[in-house]
Amino acid sequence: MNIEQALLKQVRTLTLAQQQAVLDFAASLHPKTSPTPKERIPGLHRGALMMSNDFDDSLPDSFWLVEEE
Repeated sequence: MNIEQALLKQVRTLTLAQQQAVLDFAASLHPKTSPTPKERIPGLHRGALMMSNDFDDSLPDSFWLVEEE
């Protein structure tokens, strides 16, 4: 008797709920395949983000210093 036949013999003696548990376990043993990443499309959302002209300017001290009341 090979492994498959022995497994089927054992599974046939189980209740339906137990058979489902065995099936769920067997399914969990298979490696999950990750979805193939979609190809990126450059410029798809062009203009969706606007950066201020002073983005690189230093921030004032009031930004960094927290005044306690």
